Amino acid sequence: MENYRIEKDTLGEIRVPYDKFWGAQTQRSKENFKIGSEVMPIELIYGLVYVKKAAAMVNFRLKKLSETKMNAITKVCDDILSGKYDQHFPLSVWQTGSGTQSNMNVNEVIANRANEWLSAQNQMERIHPNDDVNMSQSSNDTFPTAMHIAGYKKLTEQLLPAIKELKNTLLEKEKDFSQIVKIGRTHLQDATPLTLGQEISGWSYMLEKNEKMISAASDYMLDLAIGGTAVGTGINAGPQFAIEAANQIAELTGFPFRPSENKFHALMSHDEIVLIHGALKALAADLMKIANDIRWLASGPRSGIGELTIPANEPGSSIMPGKVNPTQSEALTMVACQVFGNDATIGFAASQGNFELNVFKPVIIYNLIQTIGLLTDGIHSFNEKCAVGIEANLEVIKQHVDRSLMLVTALNPYIGYEKAAEIAKLAFNENRTLKEAALKTGYVTADQFDEWIKPENMV
Repeated sequence: MENYRIEKDTLGEIRVPYDKFWGAQTQRSKENFKIGSEVMPIELIYGLVYVKKAAAMVNFRLKKLSETKMNAITKVCDDILSGKYDQHFPLSVWQTGSGTQSNMNVNEVIANRANEWLSAQNQMERIHPNDDVNMSQSSNDTFPTAMHIAGYKKLTEQLLPAIKELKNTLLEKEKDFSQIVKIGRTHLQDATPLTLGQEISGWSYMLEKNEKMISAASDYMLDLAIGGTAVGTGINAGPQFAIEAANQIAELTGFPFRPSENKFHALMSHDEIVLIHGALKALAADLMKIANDIRWLASGPRSGIGELTIPANEPGSSIMPGKVNPTQSEALTMVACQVFGNDATIGFAASQGNFELNVFKPVIIYNLIQTIGLLTDGIHSFNEKCAVGIEANLEVIKQHVDRSLMLVTALNPYIGYEKAAEIAKLAFNENRTLKEAALKTGYVTADQFDEWIKPENMV
């Protein structure tokens, strides 16, 4: 059996592996762009497949495509979306900046598999990757359309539910720890008390705000470039195609996609992705803060802060027996670092391209999809392997409250800031308790101190 078959395109003949559904243009890209190991995200491929299915249905209604061809194309699209043919989309991210080769990869796989199906059905019609599967389209409008479909779908179906899970865990902890008074800290120094529940409420509200910001920013990704074709004019698409195709994509995906009001903008700009990735960077910044706070509060167990305990998921050291490290915090903060880098890449790439087309599309969508995937997985892991198992170390928390000099702040209304500061300095310099120092100054009596210095009333 031959290992290869011969395919043809406008440049001539080329050998293609016999067991692959892609064609000549895909094979040329595979051979011409042997750069890195990063492959076009499957989410982007599925986005293109939604476009192809919608286009076939619309072109049939517009009497440009036969029912037989429409049925064959849509059937193969459904098979691809089920994950059946993932191995037939091998192209590198580092290819043409319009994503043309991945668009043709999808066109060729659909056409070749559809033609096999038509033959099995004893149908005489044959499907061409350009003339039929790519009808009324250009890579310049299908690829950015697929970018929006892929990004919005992954945000909505994966990341936002993950954020909600972690937020709900923190809300439970906030409730459970609402009566635990602990010492606050600002500038890494002791501050006035608050409850552990109040401290955690700051984290949960971060996530609530993140949800709202991501949802608001992602609305702009509902605008689709489809119908703009080569430069935004819609050449070869027909006047109704843009609206009908966007509506059909909305119906197929279940999301309220709509045609972009300006197709020239839709091809040349990716400001919508810059905006949504900015919201994702804000999420990463908040996750960095939450993970860092938790690992600091759990530091120790005997030489750190030690106010929280976290689950021991694995041995923490290859040389120090019994050591437990905050590994989930470390993983999540590394994810945040990667997101910050992706944001810089997306921002720069979106500022580039000339005239009617941004030609940095593959690297933009690769980084967006990676960011959403890393944040989703990182949040799931952190929630399941760390956050749900957080417990308060009541003994240590009480020790820190009892030893804190900042409780003296409660005396300000009674004796004034300067006298209160004198008491705090005396306690520190002579290693006394606050009460001992206060009584030594004579500014308050024992009964007054006990009445005024009550940590539970300072929260």
